[in-house]
Amino acid sequence: MTVNRTSRVRTCAIALAAGALVLTACSEGGGSGSDRSTEPTMEAHGITLGSAADSTGPAKEVPGAKKGGTVRVLQRDAYEYLDPGQIYVTDELIMQTVYNRTLTNYQVDDKTGKTKLVGDLATDIGRSSDGGRTWTYTLKDGLKFEDGTPITSRDVRHSIERLYAKYQTNGPLYLQQWLSGEGQTFREALPDGPYGGDHLPASVLDTPDDKTIVFHFDQPRAEVPFAVAMPNIGAVPPGKDKKEGYNKAPVASGPYKVADFKPGKGITFVRNEHWDPKTDPIRHQYVDRFEVSFGHQWMDSTRRLLADQGADKRAMTWNNAVDPAQISTVLKDKEAMARSLTRTQPYVDVVSINTSRVRNKKVREALAWAFPNGQYLQQYGGPKAGEIAGSLVGPTLKGHNRDFDPFQKRKYPGGNIKKAKELLKEAGEEGYRIVYAYGNDKPAQDASVVVVRALEAAGFTVEKKELDRGTYYTQIGKVNNTYDLYRSSWSADWPSGSTVVPPVYSGKNVHDSSPNYSHLNSPTINKEIERIERIEDLDKAAPEWVKLAERVLTEEIPQVPVFYNRLFTLWGSGIGGVKFHEPYGAVDPTAVFVR
Repeated sequence: MTVNRTSRVRTCAIALAAGALVLTACSEGGGSGSDRSTEPTMEAHGITLGSAADSTGPAKEVPGAKKGGTVRVLQRDAYEYLDPGQIYVTDELIMQTVYNRTLTNYQVDDKTGKTKLVGDLATDIGRSSDGGRTWTYTLKDGLKFEDGTPITSRDVRHSIERLYAKYQTNGPLYLQQWLSGEGQTFREALPDGPYGGDHLPASVLDTPDDKTIVFHFDQPRAEVPFAVAMPNIGAVPPGKDKKEGYNKAPVASGPYKVADFKPGKGITFVRNEHWDPKTDPIRHQYVDRFEVSFGHQWMDSTRRLLADQGADKRAMTWNNAVDPAQISTVLKDKEAMARSLTRTQPYVDVVSINTSRVRNKKVREALAWAFPNGQYLQQYGGPKAGEIAGSLVGPTLKGHNRDFDPFQKRKYPGGNIKKAKELLKEAGEEGYRIVYAYGNDKPAQDASVVVVRALEAAGFTVEKKELDRGTYYTQIGKVNNTYDLYRSSWSADWPSGSTVVPPVYSGKNVHDSSPNYSHLNSPTINKEIERIERIEDLDKAAPEWVKLAERVLTEEIPQVPVFYNRLFTLWGSGIGGVKFHEPYGAVDPTAVFVR
């Protein structure tokens, strides 16, 4: 999925500090489609499928909540994208929930924290027919943009068709590829997007009236309700779409709108008076303003939220973690701990091995045995920041095997140097030169020290290459990059391994800006991906994806799993309504209020 810039940086989907999802019994929320056997039938860790009734607004009132006030949001990373079509990193994913609505979305219960997929712009999570090849959505009554203009199916169609344009390079690709072709070939169906007046044929995407959107696929697609919850499947008014310029002035459909955006500095959200709570089962509009400021390193945000003085009492962060150096202080402060949360995020932190350069599998195996997972994790905060990983899929993904640990990372948290040495010697590659790339933030710099120490002890010659963290993923995302080993991260975009294994390990995704950072292109793995993708029953497919992920790790070794991410964060004492958004692995702002 996504990139967790709390602990990762940026890319089509990556992470830097912290889990995933799962599915089971389909509720009647799938609508009245005739082929119910093709609809989702899974339930994940806290993620269920909602009914049409669950999809109606308003959202349940939060006890003790009141209207008014300003909430200050302290963020480390500046937002690069406000355009929902370009959003695919954690901090921006959670940010867009306040102003952007999609066909379906995630409803987080204010009391239990349990998550349910419900209709957002749509009346339900979708109705399937034609054996799961056709999905129909109906828009709710009363939907409006921030200027009071009604939201119609034309706006939803435009939000999808603009994703085919060449400038749209960073968002999710699921729906476009399912409709029009794999890899980047989907763009051939609408090379200029809808800007020249062209549209996808009705046999692919149909809008027979102002309230109806119909998707036609060439094979059954049981996971459509989750795909249309992604931020790019919403509503964009054609007359306000200035292509790249839309990034600075997106038109709001949610309870807040952009009042002031200063790139690199901050953004202010204010109430959208044309948002109708009766149409929204997910969001509230308690506070008057969210004032988001950038450049707050974890040390700064932790210090301020821990001190809890003045305006900082009404401050929070949506995904900054507690500074590793201050964790012990926070743990000893009972008052601070009462306004904190620690939750597993849907991300697995890994180090990718560039298989285009490190072609000898035995050398990759030596790297895997030598990597010091425990010492590396310690630089990011230890157990509060994550759990040592043995697998490429996280513990919250259905079918995850906690005992799977082929490189014995729990037994050897500092790496099994002896084993790595032996493998390097067997390969005849003693002294093998590795270029290790890392970001220039302090945790990554500190981690680089323990990585180099372990690899050199195992017999590698290591050259360190420090990269600007603002462009880190752009640099490692180039197929012809000059690095051998670099950190990346990924999570499930929804409760299915289909959103992990194909995007990260399919040979079809070896191209610039792809999440296949290792450039893996294995014919046997590619063939198995295609086989599992044809399994219509999600319950049956789930364990198959996990097994394939295990095969990828043991047979190809394109990455070394390092840790499963956790988010440990604080907020001010004057803030209420804080909850955790499991799919995005961040603090959910949709019910926040000022006490």
